[in-house]
Amino acid sequence: MGTLTVSQKMTLAQDFLPINGTDYIELYVGNAKQAAHYYKTAFGFQSCAYAGPETGVRDRASYVLKQGKIRLVLTTPLNSDNSISQHILKHGDGVKILALWVDDAYKAFEETTNRGGKVYMEPQTLTDEHGEVKISGIYTYGETVHLFVERKNYNGVFLPGYKVWNSKYNPTDTGLLYVDHCVGNVGWNRMNPTIKWYEDVMGFVNILSFDDKQINTEYSALMSKVMSNGNGYVKFPINEPAEGKKKSQIEEYLDFYEGEGVQHIAIATNDIVSTVKQLMARGVEFLDAPPNAYYEELPNRVGKIDEDIAPLQELGILVDCDEEGYLLQLFTKPVEDRPTLFFEIIQRKGAQSFGAGNFKALFESIEREQAKRGNL
Repeated sequence: MGTLTVSQKMTLAQDFLPINGTDYIELYVGNAKQAAHYYKTAFGFQSCAYAGPETGVRDRASYVLKQGKIRLVLTTPLNSDNSISQHILKHGDGVKILALWVDDAYKAFEETTNRGGKVYMEPQTLTDEHGEVKISGIYTYGETVHLFVERKNYNGVFLPGYKVWNSKYNPTDTGLLYVDHCVGNVGWNRMNPTIKWYEDVMGFVNILSFDDKQINTEYSALMSKVMSNGNGYVKFPINEPAEGKKKSQIEEYLDFYEGEGVQHIAIATNDIVSTVKQLMARGVEFLDAPPNAYYEELPNRVGKIDEDIAPLQELGILVDCDEEGYLLQLFTKPVEDRPTLFFEIIQRKGAQSFGAGNFKALFESIEREQAKRGNL
């Protein structure tokens, strides 16, 4: 398998669970109204749908934001005696649901639970005047959930129970297109069991692996494996900490999230320079740029690229390549006070990999932030 490209490895997945892509990502947050304003202002998301007391939902309020093919759902509890409140108390703001768009939510549930998936939500059909949506769900790592969403017989704004959210405030988008991948952090010695779970329960295939010899700095190390479904529309890299002189970024995440969970959401763009400039102008904070030597060595390491190096260096954008092309990427700082969830902006120019050549520069930048927080 070592000689196959990433794209060729994807074809080895068992496709008993056809997935059309990410349907939505739901975050449990302390104040969804204010969080929605942040994601609109800073990232250029647009108001889409709302559910809450005004729509007959008594225990929570949920705001749906849209940009390109991305749907973010921000949900906040309306009282303390609530499983959402307990989730936020323990983890802070974070991703609860990675919803997957499937052809048959009932069959997806049957297939995955028969293979050992732990039930989160029994299959159910939601209906309103716009049709029906079928949903079901299982737990993955930690308290994170995969919801299976079948919406072929629905033409409403989002899901039954939601109404159109009309807002006079909709900043222009920033060129974000779709979810490229979502990365999960798991505990010590938990990566391989999680990988096996994705293989056995979801039929995914391991397309890339990195060990602590490849992903290390002077102070810390981690291990990572990338899982993909057959068409490559859904990819979940899984990280676990490895022994190092000091605390790794994965350990810091596990300490502050108080468990396993989604570390970052990678979002694709067709023009990373334009997107990053807009995000920076709107207040999104990114990790510091690597040293000048990184950009001096870039042509030798990556080869010819279409972009001018000067703006990449000015913005701190990282570049890496594989046998299928190259990619450009940049990572935000955590988007909440706990050093947990962050975002990646990625532009692929053929490459199907995940920037292994950038790991050292990236993690040294993360470690500088960790040191400021006193957590290295």
